Amino acid sequence: MDKVAFLAASRHGRAPFVTASSKKIDFAAPAFEGEMVEVTGRVVRVGTSSLEIEVELIAEAPVSGERRLCTRGRFTLVARKGPDTLLPLPPLALNPTAKPEGVLRLAEMVFPGQTNHYGTLYGGDALRMMGKAAFIAATRRARAVLVMASSERIDFTAPIGEGDMVELVADVTKTGRSSIHVTVELWSEALLSGARRHAATARFTLVAVDAEGRPTAIQLA
Repeated sequence: MDKVAFLAASRHGRAPFVTASSKKIDFAAPAFEGEMVEVTGRVVRVGTSSLEIEVELIAEAPVSGERRLCTRGRFTLVARKGPDTLLPLPPLALNPTAKPEGVLRLAEMVFPGQTNHYGTLYGGDALRMMGKAAFIAATRRARAVLVMASSERIDFTAPIGEGDMVELVADVTKTGRSSIHVTVELWSEALLSGARRHAATARFTLVAVDAEGRPTAIQLA
């Protein structure tokens, strides 16, 4: 939750932030093994050099789609003074930009343990992130037990540096009798400047299976 608060603050303020405090963290329900967990952060208050972020953690049953709030908390982050910090921080947006429906978006942070000797994200870690995004997008569409059948093509177009944020955009492009095809784009974003660049695209095929592991028809609502 703290990582999501940090990413939300960095995207809003475009400054080097540190967590100053967390308060009123409510644990409302458990999240179980095998469930998807969605963590969202939104800016609720802006000061001269500080931000307050509300973070919610919601568990979702993959097959039924049932969702429940598990945890909610508030975090205060402060912008460190320096040449990259512009104060006061931007005001709170009155009309946040709506995200297109049907497209899954995931955000991750690139940490030192995920980089190679060039200081850029390992291709294997990028593929793992993209595969997870494809699985979640496909499961939300099919509401069935799915397994990965293939990754048809992966194109790496730019490196992603340590400390960058990565955003994964997954879109279901085709649904067959028992298969579902997902295209995933990976974008890197510099937290201070907001500069974005397309880093990779991959296409995945997932197949719905029954209790015996055999392909079964997808029943779309």
